[in-house]
Amino acid sequence: MLFTKLLLAHILGDFIFQSKKWVLHKEANKIRSKYLYAHIIIHFGLIMVFLWDPKAWKIAAIVAMSHFVIDLLKIYTTPLFKIKKVPFFIDQFLHILVIYACAYYSNLWEHTLYMYHQLNWPLLTALVFVTYPAAIIMNVLLEGMSNQINLDHKSLRNAGRYIGIIERLFVFGFIVMGRWEAIGFLIAAKSVFRFNDLKETNNRKLTEYILIGTLLSFGIAMITGILYIY
Repeated sequence: MLFTKLLLAHILGDFIFQSKKWVLHKEANKIRSKYLYAHIIIHFGLIMVFLWDPKAWKIAAIVAMSHFVIDLLKIYTTPLFKIKKVPFFIDQFLHILVIYACAYYSNLWEHTLYMYHQLNWPLLTALVFVTYPAAIIMNVLLEGMSNQINLDHKSLRNAGRYIGIIERLFVFGFIVMGRWEAIGFLIAAKSVFRFNDLKETNNRKLTEYILIGTLLSFGIAMITGILYIY
């Protein structure tokens, strides 16, 4: 419960009670930004409210001060990264790591070992496989066909790969939950969204390519789900 309350305070403080204006001001003014300190005060206040115990001020202070240090590191190191999303995820990971350490400080090592041994390794392996490894396999299998497709329209970079990863995760999840009928709904929904593109292009090769890719993607996810279950 302590971890949950600290995590909720973090979510509210970082995503609800922090506007885009604050973020831009912190990036521009760095340690001199008044919003940086307001941000830390909000975190401290939220933790104290959720824990509702004056004796918990030490935990609130540790989380707030660590948040200050981590945010400063992010602000000053972000320009060093080519991919601007990386500092954000590192920042969030460090915040949650501190929250975890504060919540289980009395038996941190034992609890960490327990969590590690409770991991469902077959499930984790299956989830990882249906993401990028499956995308690479599909790319190899469809490489000969993709070279024959002439696209006359622009699309988002790597959008097809991300759509495939998300749909395979959905299919795998539906199979694990035993909701096979939801897979049919997913196929129907994707067909509706693709219909206009295919109708406008009137390209039989593109239609066949998309159909093969979709069925292959769903098939890989379904086989992975069945192997995980049985």
